Amino acid sequence: QVQLVESGGGLVQAGGSLRLSCGVSGRMVSIIQLGWYRQVPGKQRELVATINSGGATTYSDSVKGRFTISRDHAINTVYLQMNSLKPDDSAVYYCNMRGYPIIASWDEYWGQGTQVTVSS
Repeated sequence: QVQLVESGGGLVQAGGSLRLSCGVSGRMVSIIQLGWYRQVPGKQRELVATINSGGATTYSDSVKGRFTISRDHAINTVYLQMNSLKPDDSAVYYCNMRGYPIIASWDEYWGQGTQVTVSS
């Protein structure tokens, strides 16, 4: 069974940094894309950053230049380095994976979420 387990959230002052980690366990034939999303109460979940199997990355405009997504293929882990944090970055951050658990069967998975709180 495929599972995503996040860690690294917490409380930080504005201007500070945090690094989120998401470990993928279970067997996957192919991982197409890993990403991070975030959600605050009463709002839709929004994309933060993605990284595909070739290493290409995308970022939302709100985090571009401050956040960096990376991936360690050897241990199936994706990271989100968050610098220059702002109170508006406070949210529950979710890890996301899209790929093929078996051949010809695409699926999408979510982690349980990790809270990030940035104080002013």
